[in-house]
Amino acid sequence: MFALIFSSAFNLNAAFGAVFGNAIMWGVKRGLYSNEAGQGSAPIAHAAARAHEPVSEGLVALLEPFIDTIIICSLTGLVILSSGVWKEKYENKFQAADLFVLKGTYSDKNEQDIDKLYHFLAKKADLPLFTGELNVVNGVIENQPTMIHSRSVAEDVKVWLNNQPYSGKINFNNGKLVGQTGISLTGKSLLHSAPLTTVAFTKSWFGDYGKYVVAFGLLLFAFSTAISWSYYGDRAVTYLWGSGKVIYYHIIYVIGFFLASFTDTTIIWTLSGITIALMTIPNLFGILSLSKEMKSEVKLFWQEWARRYPDEKTPK
Repeated sequence: MFALIFSSAFNLNAAFGAVFGNAIMWGVKRGLYSNEAGQGSAPIAHAAARAHEPVSEGLVALLEPFIDTIIICSLTGLVILSSGVWKEKYENKFQAADLFVLKGTYSDKNEQDIDKLYHFLAKKADLPLFTGELNVVNGVIENQPTMIHSRSVAEDVKVWLNNQPYSGKINFNNGKLVGQTGISLTGKSLLHSAPLTTVAFTKSWFGDYGKYVVAFGLLLFAFSTAISWSYYGDRAVTYLWGSGKVIYYHIIYVIGFFLASFTDTTIIWTLSGITIALMTIPNLFGILSLSKEMKSEVKLFWQEWARRYPDEKTPK
């Protein structure tokens, strides 16, 4: 597992991606989702803590990214890698944002097609996207072109309307399904995010019960995240417009949760990335402007530590 991690991180393909920002972009996005480091959100909670002075609370805050990213996320990644599910296709419901259709037929078992698809997915080359109409009989697409879902060639594709096999026409424009209310597609493809982790845990000695480990973990993380971000927004609204406006924020917050519960998760991730960037960029400028003061406070903290605990080793 560790050999795979390091070989994948430092091979030529990874280097090429890093040059164009892809590897860096995904690393930063996933890191921010995980620990909020640099966003300026967690300090809202830490500022409410009763501490002798700010540096000690800052040291407590440093533990958070270590635990949830270095430990928890590393363990999750090792589970996924050791299970092998990251390179296997599973039956799932296709998300519109992850689905597009190519003009023509390509196979992931043909070396030439694999090369074309790789360069296309890596945005090094273009392949023609399908625009037009496809006929569906009892859920099966006739003369089906290549469908890409979650960066993999989809197999055993079925079309459904209100959970029933669909018969009729489906339309695509520039590779995307258009104008079809209630239509959904299923089939075999690679997985990502929570579904990938869920399947990975079912490969352990827990068996099918492994998915409940993930479900319970997601429930706890989602619940704690919902509470903390509600508090962050509450404090921000109070600061900007006063406590009387907080009720309107809470209403919008609850409506947002309701809408997000059935919205395409890829769209949610994209919107989250945009909003996180809008928070992080100005906050980083704030950190930079306060760097001299922070350095001074840390130095004073360790000087006081040395006076109060002379027998303990003090970092230089």
